[in-house]
Amino acid sequence: MAFDWIDLQHRAHREFADRLAAVTDWSAPTPDTDWDIDTLVRHVTEEQQWVPYLLQGMTVEEAQEKLEPLGDDLVGEWRRHSKAATDAWASVPFDATVQLSYDTVTVEDYLKEQVSDVTIHSWDLARAAGADEKLDDELVEAAWSIFEPQLETLAASGLFADPIQVDESAPLQLRLLAITGRDAR
Repeated sequence: MAFDWIDLQHRAHREFADRLAAVTDWSAPTPDTDWDIDTLVRHVTEEQQWVPYLLQGMTVEEAQEKLEPLGDDLVGEWRRHSKAATDAWASVPFDATVQLSYDTVTVEDYLKEQVSDVTIHSWDLARAAGADEKLDDELVEAAWSIFEPQLETLAASGLFADPIQVDESAPLQLRLLAITGRDAR
């Protein structure tokens, strides 16, 4: 299936913003046992801070010099950096390259990674905040298309917990969360 990754980026950011609006306890634990909601939201927002700089062709080191610490209004920070990232994605060709901390990849691959990351973290935020955990079906399919081929390397990367065993007939969202080490049952 061919995905419109720009549209999916908009959807993923809306999904995250919707869950963010439900937060009442910033210290509530998340499915990632090392993070509370505040830490999760800061992580996802900080990832968006990088996007405009990296898409302008800056190195990781150059971009890092431009980053500013996030303030206490994390909802406002998300809005600001989500918009800046969204605007940046619309301004670059997909076949251009971007330097990330681990490799140089195409803009399209970076976008796919970002959409998938925000999608997964939208579920994390929903679970932690007691919000609606149902993710957009096309976002789930798109994230699955990125994560499933990497099944063997996800846990080894250190970015995800070990996969959770679920039946292959389980709904795709449950399987997606399971391969990223999340038990949504």
